[in-house]
Amino acid sequence: MLRRTLLALLSMATAFPFWGMPVCGGEPGAIKIGGRRELLVDHLLIDRMDGVRLVLNRPRDEGAVIRFDQPWEGLFCGYSTIIKDGERFMAYYRGRPEAGADGDPGEVYCLAESSDGVHWSKPQLDLFPLPGHEKTNIILANAAPVTHNFCPMLDTRAGVPAEERFKALGGTMESGLVAWASADGIHWRKLREEAVLTKAMVPFPYMFDSQNLAFWSAAEQKYLCYFRVFQDGIRRICRTTSDDFLTWTEPVLMEYNHCGEPAPIEHLYTNQTHPYFRGPHIYVATAARFMPGRQVLTEEQAEAIHVNPKYFKDTSDAVLMTTRGGGVYQRTFLSGFIRPGIGATNWVSRTNYPALNIVQTGPTEMSLYVNQDYAQPTAHLRRYSMRLDGLASARAEYAGGELVSKPIVFAGKQLSINFATSAPGGIRVEIQTPDGKAIPGFALADCREQIGNEVERVVTWKGGSDVSSAAGKAVRLRFVMKDADLYAFQFQE
Repeated sequence: MLRRTLLALLSMATAFPFWGMPVCGGEPGAIKIGGRRELLVDHLLIDRMDGVRLVLNRPRDEGAVIRFDQPWEGLFCGYSTIIKDGERFMAYYRGRPEAGADGDPGEVYCLAESSDGVHWSKPQLDLFPLPGHEKTNIILANAAPVTHNFCPMLDTRAGVPAEERFKALGGTMESGLVAWASADGIHWRKLREEAVLTKAMVPFPYMFDSQNLAFWSAAEQKYLCYFRVFQDGIRRICRTTSDDFLTWTEPVLMEYNHCGEPAPIEHLYTNQTHPYFRGPHIYVATAARFMPGRQVLTEEQAEAIHVNPKYFKDTSDAVLMTTRGGGVYQRTFLSGFIRPGIGATNWVSRTNYPALNIVQTGPTEMSLYVNQDYAQPTAHLRRYSMRLDGLASARAEYAGGELVSKPIVFAGKQLSINFATSAPGGIRVEIQTPDGKAIPGFALADCREQIGNEVERVVTWKGGSDVSSAAGKAVRLRFVMKDADLYAFQFQE
């Protein structure tokens, strides 16, 4: 326990790499946010709250969007990834109609496509025909064990070769993680024959048997890989970095922080860590929390839904975590992010596993996708929707309250907020000096009350919206709120 606590405290020192950055013209230790969009998902920028609290906002169930109904798909489809490439949405998932050993030749990887992220279809490709099916939606086969957990990414690094716009990792402990590349996300080739991450590089007894993901971090200017290991019998997450996707650093075991204290260690089956698309310096993890041996269904209930007899004696849900780099996840919210739905089909082993990535599906909407009804004839991928930036919010009830930021340094001319109020509710913003004094022209009494429900509202004071006179200096933001939610804010040009 002492070792775990010391490790947590040490890693928390690098949990927020933007803390304490040198600031030109600002107070030492002020947090330089520039023009980044900041979500209210953690306590990084918050100094104090009075009558305001951070709340987790749960997604809305929009129903099944992809049914795993082809002969090569079936009950054990899983480890899904969603990629938005321009106006094209792509859903990758493992096809597996029957139970078997991880990485056996019966596993394939499949593709579904969409123009809006809501309505999906399966392309008819001639890459991997099967008896009776000249065309299928299979994009990778005959590549075991990579097809157990093949996990594509869209490489956003500047200057990446066209033939490597898409990259992927896949493999098991025996094979290691093998790197792949593609120009179009459909036709794939190995970047090299040898694995880029092997069990010899990872100081844990078991690893790689889940979905192992990678992405390019614009904030860190490196490729990051988050993969599954076992430590003391618990499913944990490791992180490693690379400059070229082929050579990776020594892995670091991720720790968990909750409000300044070590968070509970729980089985996280998949981590699904990815840069938030409207604020890529924040990595969002929609992780599958697995509860081994926590049986909900009776034998009779399991038989009624035709679940495989080996897959109903555990249960799982999804949790939300965030990290800004380093070796610590912020578990600001310990409660379930996506709770199992009504009905026995939702309370079986290895269901409710989120797909990798949250994507925008409308002017004010984003979506995440979840594998459900695992090991059942009704297995499918389901869509959940949320407002943009709406993972969490700072909330004040009718009695009102206020949130005061730590000293920050911003760049830009206007302050935009993503917020919602009731009819009698509202938000006012005061810009202060680091010692808490209102800057003339930006006092609370000067601010026009913000009432409504918008994802982009420019805050105005009596003198207008131009805040550039305070840019480049250390300031505090004071949000005075009544019956309102603040989801995000951003200084813009």
